Amino acid sequence: MDVLALMRVFRTVVERDSFGKAALELNQSAAAISKQVRQLEERLGTLLLLRTTRRMSLSDGGRAYYIECCRLLDEIAALELATRGSASKVAGRLRVNVPLSFGLKVLSPLLPAFMQRYPEVKLELTLDDRLRDVVGEGYDVSLRIRAALADSTLVARRLGEVEQMICAAPAYLARRGTPMQALDLHGHDCLPYRLADSPGIWQLDGPEGASSIVLPVRFSADNSLLLADMLVAGVGVGALPSFIAAPLLASGVLVRVLPSHAMDRRGVYALTPDGRHVPQKVRAFCDFLAAAL
Repeated sequence: MDVLALMRVFRTVVERDSFGKAALELNQSAAAISKQVRQLEERLGTLLLLRTTRRMSLSDGGRAYYIECCRLLDEIAALELATRGSASKVAGRLRVNVPLSFGLKVLSPLLPAFMQRYPEVKLELTLDDRLRDVVGEGYDVSLRIRAALADSTLVARRLGEVEQMICAAPAYLARRGTPMQALDLHGHDCLPYRLADSPGIWQLDGPEGASSIVLPVRFSADNSLLLADMLVAGVGVGALPSFIAAPLLASGVLVRVLPSHAMDRRGVYALTPDGRHVPQKVRAFCDFLAAAL
């Protein structure tokens, strides 16, 4: 078997995290898949996958090889499409990682239109508030909502932005009083988002100037939908992204706290692996979201 075929088998095993699942996808037996990975390891003279009876993981050499393997295979695929005059075709499996709240509240209503526009795209969505290993886990796109992005080898495209709104339930404010300035938050139960850029600290810009408030934390969570439920229940004061806060404010179950104080707006970013050829399916997905957002 030629080396490119072995590389494709190896890539599928890594992305499916299973010899059995890779075998199903490639319509081969698990034994045949395992044999081909061993052939590739023998050819390279190094162990790519660390196997135990319970799990499989990439060796250091295997991780480096996987990254270059994906880059090379993607470039070959792009070259073949261009040569056949089909570079504009949007098709194939598209693996996307997205924060849970954003996926349910914003992305979910948009996806049917995308799938109708591009019927040959097979979309695989993973909802997770934590940043996944985009390259190591084989994602084509990871959507992240951050005030700022850390330096990385990933390519970041800004698709839109989200406002953060400080909210509380009317019953809570009737019981504890309404904060009138940033320092008043020290006398309240605060509910921060644990995966924020600076969890437990709010950077506010209001009439009295910029301030950095260390919150008295009563409850924290790594999901904004859960924080919203706690705020509605009257547990305390918290900041929610506008796509969650807006309907709750409109219905009156929450009210805006310190409306004259602005928090840093967060960008909605599409993170993609670095590469000279951006697959058309990735470009189409990012263009679609940029227009929708």
